[in-house]
Amino acid sequence: MAQYLIYFNQQWVGEHSQEWFLSRVEPSMAVIEEMKAAGVYVFAGGLEEGAPVFSADATSGTVTITDGPFAETTEQLGGFTVIDVPDLEAAKMWAGRQAEGCGWPQELRLFGSPPEV
Repeated sequence: MAQYLIYFNQQWVGEHSQEWFLSRVEPSMAVIEEMKAAGVYVFAGGLEEGAPVFSADATSGTVTITDGPFAETTEQLGGFTVIDVPDLEAAKMWAGRQAEGCGWPQELRLFGSPPEV
């Protein structure tokens, strides 16, 4: 089994009415329930838009915490799901189901193997 990250940037959601967003709750939660029933769900969550963001840096040898994201970008992570599936084809299928449920694009990335110690 391999763990994959399915995620979207907030800007990919687009501008929609409150009614439209409410209409996406049931289908997107249905996908999560399908993932749980299939035994592939690890964790999922949306990130609070407008909540404070902090950056941690220790490259100088001293830990520094600053306000705001480290990289200057116009895109912000909006939410994500972690799944544990047998292969890439299964991961692609779940990413597609997530995109259908939410109503906006998703990206899929494979987690790397943990380093051996």
